[in-house]
Amino acid sequence: MDLPIIDLDLFLSQPQDSPAVQDECKKVADALITFGALILRDSRVAESDNSIFLDLLEDYFAQPPSDIKKDERPELSYQVGVTLENTEKPKCAADEPCLRIIERLEPSERPLDISAHSPDPKCRFFWKMSEKPTYETQFPGLNAPNVVPQAEHIKARWTPIMENWGESMKQAVESLADMACIGLGLPSNLFRDAGIYGPHLLAPTASDLVKYGQKNTILAGFHTDLNFLTIHGRSRYPGLNIWARNTGKRLPVKIPPGNHLLVQAGRQLEHLSGGLIKAGYHEVVVNDQTLQVIERRNVENPDRPLIRISSTFFWHLSSDYDLIPIPSLVERAEALDVAQIQLRGYITDKPVYQPMKVGQQVQNELKHIALMA
Repeated sequence: MDLPIIDLDLFLSQPQDSPAVQDECKKVADALITFGALILRDSRVAESDNSIFLDLLEDYFAQPPSDIKKDERPELSYQVGVTLENTEKPKCAADEPCLRIIERLEPSERPLDISAHSPDPKCRFFWKMSEKPTYETQFPGLNAPNVVPQAEHIKARWTPIMENWGESMKQAVESLADMACIGLGLPSNLFRDAGIYGPHLLAPTASDLVKYGQKNTILAGFHTDLNFLTIHGRSRYPGLNIWARNTGKRLPVKIPPGNHLLVQAGRQLEHLSGGLIKAGYHEVVVNDQTLQVIERRNVENPDRPLIRISSTFFWHLSSDYDLIPIPSLVERAEALDVAQIQLRGYITDKPVYQPMKVGQQVQNELKHIALMA
């Protein structure tokens, strides 16, 4: 089963009220409702920029751990700078509603067992790609300034490469958010305006495949993302699996080469849509395809670090935005619940989407994954 491919070039080149654009926007909404994910084609995105970005992050995470640790900011809940391996815990390892979802999946479609899983053996770097709020935010810790690594062979390259690739993904996902609004029957700029001061994050992960390159190693346990939309460029190593909402089937992700990106729904979008769109479950594991690429990279690129970098960007709503389900989408969500049972997709417990500030929702989620005390 392939994810729908959305043509962003069509959206950007034609009037929003044209039938072709309206159809493509409806395709976005349907994909997010059905799968919780889609593939996005954007000719403004250059694969060469992604490759330069991956090289930089491989070099950064190949440094001695003592040097990397200098960029850690636990007092800011790791929301800027580096998070070292074995720090972040997959929420589903101890979250009862999530564990019940796993139980309801067909045994052959379940993720690798996380019941005894330790914190994820991955590192991460958070680089803010946001505008500073023009008002005094209630959540200054979620809007802290960036950390720039100080190693000489990293420092000069860091900011231009991070900003360039981060901006490519940011403009792509914001345009997709506009398409989603139109497809859902909402004002086209509703999501974009709600996220104008969001603490957006270029958020690559790093997994040491020398230490953690054995088959069936869990690099990132079964989970959803806490933000609004997550967008990914191609990683050099396979291993990302997602779960389709309509069938409960596990889908190994294959992003086509060139100017294609993967987009997944996050918890903020689920909350705002009243559950019409569900945050997409996913995991990252070492599988047979990962091992094949490790073997090939060892032969073709023997001088490069054997580190799996995820080319990931988290797009957020503004921290002070009121996260309240949109009534028209709540009505559709309630109708979909019945259809979901008939489709035998993965069934979730009926959640309650309490009104709250986005910053409070983020803090609640960070506590679940052991990044905030």
